[in-house]
Amino acid sequence: MLLNHPVSEQLFNCSEHYASLHRQFAPQTPNPDPTPSPLARRVVRGSLIERYLPCGKPGCHCASGPGHGPKYYLSVSYPNGRPQLQYLSQPQYPQVQALLKNFQHVRDLLEQICDINRQLLRRQEKV
Repeated sequence: MLLNHPVSEQLFNCSEHYASLHRQFAPQTPNPDPTPSPLARRVVRGSLIERYLPCGKPGCHCASGPGHGPKYYLSVSYPNGRPQLQYLSQPQYPQVQALLKNFQHVRDLLEQICDINRQLLRRQEKV
């Protein structure tokens, strides 16, 4: 059965903590569960953008150079809309890198589960 597969177990554990994650951020929850899976709590979809921007002061070195920076932004695209940019402070940059890496890991797990399910369907086994 699919749930006995180690990849499925990882994803199941992640989704199992989804409810506690939802409770953690739901406004009506007085005591959020402090122990959701680190992977379930620390995921974000998007990409990092690095920019160098001039400040606009005529005497500043950035007027003739690349600009001040690097400044980092999280870019998230939505269907039928423009990408949304969120400024990241310097301390947030490594945190967001980790969140993006976790998202890729979850996406890879889902892809592996889909591969397993396709193999089961080819063998005409129950998915």
